[in-house]
Amino acid sequence: MELIDSHTHLDFADFDADRPALLQQSRALGVQRMVVLGVYQRHWQRVWDLVQSDPDLHAAFGLHPVYLDEHRPADLSELGDWLSRLAGHRQLCAVGEIGLDFFLEHLDRERQQALFEAQLQLAADFHLPALVHVRRSHAAVIATLKRFKLPRAGIIHAFAGSREEAREYIKLGFKLGLGGAPTWPQALRLHKVIAGLPLDAVVLETDSPDMAPAMYPNQRNSPLHLPAICAALAQRMNISAEQLANASTRNACELFGW
Repeated sequence: MELIDSHTHLDFADFDADRPALLQQSRALGVQRMVVLGVYQRHWQRVWDLVQSDPDLHAAFGLHPVYLDEHRPADLSELGDWLSRLAGHRQLCAVGEIGLDFFLEHLDRERQQALFEAQLQLAADFHLPALVHVRRSHAAVIATLKRFKLPRAGIIHAFAGSREEAREYIKLGFKLGLGGAPTWPQALRLHKVIAGLPLDAVVLETDSPDMAPAMYPNQRNSPLHLPAICAALAQRMNISAEQLANASTRNACELFGW
């Protein structure tokens, strides 16, 4: 069973002590490829150095809304420089992590929106998918994506919306990233939503080191947990783990051009 972890933060210091061993163990479990997302300018070089050490790692670069107050005005133009310099490289796969976070009330929504739109424009200009963070902001994200109509769409990371919101994203060509959150027994509404999702619209992810699944509570999440996440979600979707793994891998490869 081949799996792709479409959303990790393997560059974070949480993995500094055992990163090579973790990658080797993940491959042994079938997790062949992993996407590492940059979230602020100071980590982009770290992300790139990491993916250059392993041919099956792929990089995405972006300015995450949660770190809005850390981003400098020059970071956006520097992001464009990075994308221009690496255009066409097989290990550059997306713009991300970008998006809108309305859960954290101290984050200025107008500044978030302007930053999100500027990065969507970069995704369009460089013909790259967008990996989108959405937290209590589905209506604003959907409205924005409808205006931009990205040629390669992207992934709605850690999707936790309604059936109607899922349909809107799918109509726009986006895949829905599923990870640890729907494995928790209390996520009853999300269980109903994912049970009705078309298989050609889902990709698997961990968001390592965050969003640990119910099987590994209070632990560092990692790509090692992706097979267990796949099995748990497949059960919720009333299909086999192999079916879900095959669909997710096929969808990720189609999206990223692998």
